[in-house]
Amino acid sequence: MSATVNEAESRRGFSAAFGAFLTWGMLPLFIGLLKAAGAVEIMAHRVVWACLFVFGWLALRGQLGKVRAVLRDRAMLIKLALSAAMISCNWLLYVWAIGAGHVIETSLGYFINPLVSVLLGVFVLRERLTRAQWLAVMIAALGVVWLTWQVGRLPWIALSLAMSFALYGLVRKMAVVDAIAGLGVETLLIAPLMLVYLGWEWQAGTLQFLQHGSLLATLLVASGVVTAVPLVLFAYGVRRVPLSTIGLMQYVAPTLQLLSGVFVFHESFPSTQAIGFGLIWSALFVYAGEGLWRARRVRPALATA
Repeated sequence: MSATVNEAESRRGFSAAFGAFLTWGMLPLFIGLLKAAGAVEIMAHRVVWACLFVFGWLALRGQLGKVRAVLRDRAMLIKLALSAAMISCNWLLYVWAIGAGHVIETSLGYFINPLVSVLLGVFVLRERLTRAQWLAVMIAALGVVWLTWQVGRLPWIALSLAMSFALYGLVRKMAVVDAIAGLGVETLLIAPLMLVYLGWEWQAGTLQFLQHGSLLATLLVASGVVTAVPLVLFAYGVRRVPLSTIGLMQYVAPTLQLLSGVFVFHESFPSTQAIGFGLIWSALFVYAGEGLWRARRVRPALATA
């Protein structure tokens, strides 16, 4: 009976995590519909409505006490303020890049992100890498150098997205707090600034919220749900699915973003750029393959023990 329950939990966890990555992968298509509002106003609506959604969810589950506990913990509050700053930079740059026609480069950022996280683990948390992991990092670095040489500029959008999200993950790793409550505190810290901005736009007569009909207004409200729901799904799934599965699944989102950039937004993707992406994909293949090999070696040892 317990095995059946565990299998059902695992299936639900897999569906939840996959749903999260699928939503993130389709996000450029959704943000493209909001383009008329401008990057900063889209960002403001994402934060404000996500905050309301998260607190509604926590209230429904009777978990507002978790938020109050975090707000009373000064050290935790400082960490979440830092993570809120990192995710704000990431969200704003991402929304701007989609509107400015850099969907492919945003996908590159999330392909690079896992390897940036690896380097932060080495230099900040003093973690050790295997030879295969170092090889993956070097191949990815070669891919970035190749893209820089071919395009004639550093892919700063991709690198900024990768670094800001990796730093966000690092801070959240160091802040031991419930995932949803932590998100609630983060959005609560950012929301007042976003409300001030929306109020200023309304006073100046430049607020786009109701200037383009009810459809745009509805989509801007929905942006909060689209922001919060995948994070809730991810938090649910990551506890019920092996980390190696999550590690491979995370490439669903940037792959879908890349496909959107090429086939929906019709951005240029020449063969020279494909070589750079190919090097980075090779690095991810080496890194993921080494992780799976190590996981398979560990399982028999645990079973024997």
